[in-house]
Amino acid sequence: MKTSEMIALGIVAVSFIIAINLYPDMPEEMPSHWNAAGEVDGYLPRIWGLFLMPLIALGMLALFMALPRMTSLSMNIKSFRREYEIFVVVISGFMFYIYLLTLLWVLDLQFNMVHMIIPAFAVIFYCSGMLMPKTKRNNYIGIRTPWTLASDGVWEKTHKLGGKMFKLAGLVSLVGLLFDGYFAFLFLIVPVIIVVIYAMVYSYIEYKKERSKG
Repeated sequence: MKTSEMIALGIVAVSFIIAINLYPDMPEEMPSHWNAAGEVDGYLPRIWGLFLMPLIALGMLALFMALPRMTSLSMNIKSFRREYEIFVVVISGFMFYIYLLTLLWVLDLQFNMVHMIIPAFAVIFYCSGMLMPKTKRNNYIGIRTPWTLASDGVWEKTHKLGGKMFKLAGLVSLVGLLFDGYFAFLFLIVPVIIVVIYAMVYSYIEYKKERSKG
């Protein structure tokens, strides 16, 4: 098992240990979802409130570990394996952070949930931007449109641009910390939507250019 996988698995294991130890002290229902204004609008029974996130994190880790072996372009994933493994650790840390926020809220440490998750998502966006230019064409990781998957050239151009845009989206999302409620949430979600749509359109245009050149 690689060092990155051991670190990620350790993070998941800690979340299970916390869940087991806190189980007797948690209420019968625990908050499970917050709306864009940072208000609780969903609850789960105690067992799911404590164990659902660790289980999801474990499932995601298993999937991340299996992906390099599942794709027909697995050799391409091996070419950026180091960056991929770092990203897996970041995702595991992100899940653990969100889990801790939920537990702290239940323990009556009140805070602005939107403001607390914005930096975490900013890190995810920025790390995605760092990973993208390193990726090679594959079936699971990256900006997978019919046009990027059809051409190595289109893939590389799209991911080089997408990497810069995702880094920018991560920085822009931090502006949301200056606002409250829905305005803060908009700075988190709108930049990513713009990046995704622009990358899809860009990949189509680049593919058409490539085809027109024969």
